[in-house]
Amino acid sequence: MRKIYTLTILIGLSFLSACSGDSSASAPDPVTEPPVVTDVLTTQNVKTYMADPNATAETVALFYNLKKLAKTKFAIGQQDAFSGIYNNGSSAESDMKKTTGYDPAVLGSDFMFITDKNNNGQTNNWYYQQEITITDDVKEAYAKGMINTFSWHIREPNKDESFYAADMTAEEKTTAFKSILPGGTNHEWYKKKLDKVASVISNLKGSKGELIPIIFRPFHEFDGSWFWWGANFCSPDEYKAAYQFTVTYLRDTKGVHNILYAFSPDNSYSKATDYLSRYPGDKYVDVLGIDNYGDFNNQGQTGADKANAKLKMISDLAADKVKIAAMTETGYQVTASVSPIANWFSTYLYSALTANNIQISYVIFWTNYQDGYYVPTPTASNAADFKTFASKTKSALVNSLPKMYELPK
Repeated sequence: MRKIYTLTILIGLSFLSACSGDSSASAPDPVTEPPVVTDVLTTQNVKTYMADPNATAETVALFYNLKKLAKTKFAIGQQDAFSGIYNNGSSAESDMKKTTGYDPAVLGSDFMFITDKNNNGQTNNWYYQQEITITDDVKEAYAKGMINTFSWHIREPNKDESFYAADMTAEEKTTAFKSILPGGTNHEWYKKKLDKVASVISNLKGSKGELIPIIFRPFHEFDGSWFWWGANFCSPDEYKAAYQFTVTYLRDTKGVHNILYAFSPDNSYSKATDYLSRYPGDKYVDVLGIDNYGDFNNQGQTGADKANAKLKMISDLAADKVKIAAMTETGYQVTASVSPIANWFSTYLYSALTANNIQISYVIFWTNYQDGYYVPTPTASNAADFKTFASKTKSALVNSLPKMYELPK
């Protein structure tokens, strides 16, 4: 359409030039401005674009507000922000708040310990204690107006011990994912895991008894093969079937209606057709995500541009499908032996998230550990760089989030 429009203008200009000296020539038709494209998403039709048409009011509002937020800002988050503290520092505040003065806008959590086979629900059980810590953090984040997301490093179904394919036999790698599908030998095992997930999500409640919305991204980074659900261990149709079953079981069988569902491969896809090769369908997905560490690993602006092109791809898909686009994981870990990259946050990451008019709703950094950090603490040499990044026009910590759980009047 752009070429046709340009050609029309050129022909029109040529005609005007040829006739400009002819006083008898009729006046040209007035130029008609192209129609203004209105936003298709409204507060009235928002449910029609969601994976769960029976979602709670707060969950509907979260979808709507995340979609609208991306027009002007992206929310900044971190995995385990309240419990992942660098170098055994004080856990009274998130490392991000220590550095910037404000908590992140997004808290990332995981169902891994919650669904662990060793979680017996007893108060003296370490895994159950982790469950309580995680759910308490979710409630705290919600009370502060933050957004909650959950990943799931689910253990493989044979020994129920590891989520890494490297820890499995060749036969286990070949059969594990297929075995959790309907009719598979471990399908009931998987349903019990989902029962636990459903129970936990259904008991996440705010101060008024309302259900707390979460964003759930099952089977993430599936385009790689480091996890047992990776591309080498299941076909596209098998992956879609597992994802679809997960959504329908939680949504329809268990009646859980406070979830937005995220589809989040790693960074291997640069074309939309490839990105959608394992996409389970619009009726099962709310968030189009991408995890990307590799493009930011000492690749400078070249890497940032590669990352931006991939984010542009999902941003365009999200605009077309009326979904949310997000960078569901990223970061560059600094350790005793790995130094920070100058201007990594304020130049490279920020340009990747904003160039080419893309609309990304949120970005999440991975966990700060004792021996390394993704978000710098106040004394770190790149703390100023992070503060600059967090204060830029399109950056949003919790203090600059709108009310995410209410639809605008």
